[in-house]
Amino acid sequence: MKIRFNRVSLQEALGFVASIVPSKSPKPILQCIKITADERGVRISSTDLEVGINFRIIQAEVDSPGAIVVPAAKVNAIVRESIDDVLEFESDDAEVHIRGNDSHFSIYSHLPEQYPELVCEEVESDLGIPLSLLQEGVEQTLFAAAKESSKYAFNGVLWEIEETVLNLVGTDGRRLVRKMVHLDVPMAANFIGKRVIVPTKTMTLIDRIGGAGNVIVGVRFYDNHLILSCGDVLIHSNLIEGNFPRYQDILPDNNDKKILLNTDAVLSAVRRAALLVSEDSKSIKVAIGKGVMVFSGRAPETGDAQVDMAVEYDGPSIDIGFDPSYLIEGLKVIKEDQFTLELCDNERPVLIRAGQSFMYLIMPIEY
Repeated sequence: MKIRFNRVSLQEALGFVASIVPSKSPKPILQCIKITADERGVRISSTDLEVGINFRIIQAEVDSPGAIVVPAAKVNAIVRESIDDVLEFESDDAEVHIRGNDSHFSIYSHLPEQYPELVCEEVESDLGIPLSLLQEGVEQTLFAAAKESSKYAFNGVLWEIEETVLNLVGTDGRRLVRKMVHLDVPMAANFIGKRVIVPTKTMTLIDRIGGAGNVIVGVRFYDNHLILSCGDVLIHSNLIEGNFPRYQDILPDNNDKKILLNTDAVLSAVRRAALLVSEDSKSIKVAIGKGVMVFSGRAPETGDAQVDMAVEYDGPSIDIGFDPSYLIEGLKVIKEDQFTLELCDNERPVLIRAGQSFMYLIMPIEY
């Protein structure tokens, strides 16, 4: 195999593909990437056996076809540090040679046939979603998914398909967020009601796909897998097995106190009140009274913080405690200038609604 790459294009591809390559693995070949040149073009692939990526590179000239498997970290470092506009890759029996104008690297390679074939080729999509809308959905839900949980269903984001809406839902058991992504084309009847759990790693990859916002992401479901295709990128992912909670059953229906608030103002108030929160308490108090909200934080070893905000509220007083990081993470992803805070008392879940498509539920805590 012999290929000449545009270095900038190659570096972009490697940065994306190598993001799922494990730094340590009992199978050294999983720390590698596969480069294939054939009649379909030049593709770089990687997999950790749960998620796979196939990235097609346009800016490459193939002198002779073939396939190579090389350590991802080494190739990435060589390309990143190179100063050449063009890099040449050439393979022989056991090595891959990377040449620039004044450089030559020889890297030991693996047999291509030993590399796992997890990444599928493009197939017909079950639905198409504009990249900008899907990435906005990722941004507004991924933060609430569990980082590591024994409840495997919490380690991903629920995709729930309705006729003209894709609901994305993330939770870690203490908070829950739902983003409604509206579909331009109604779903086929056999997909309405479908629920799958997409791993957080796959959701992160979606957020990293480059391209114009109006590019369509093709989505294909089969067995317990998901295929996403967008431009030159194809992502193959296992789905998480498990039962995602029926979140509709935990949404409060008696939050009769509603306050319209400015997003940036509340975000600033929470951040300032949290400046003096101690590591032990990790909570702020929000005191709501007639015409005012008071955000306060306290650390016995440091002092107190208080931020007052005028609001339009004429109901009974409520003092309620929150984990400030939960509030901050939720408010940061709201796109609207205003949101509605819905609550009942200081012990029941609080709802934040922004626009017609964003809902965030938070459990209160002691302060």
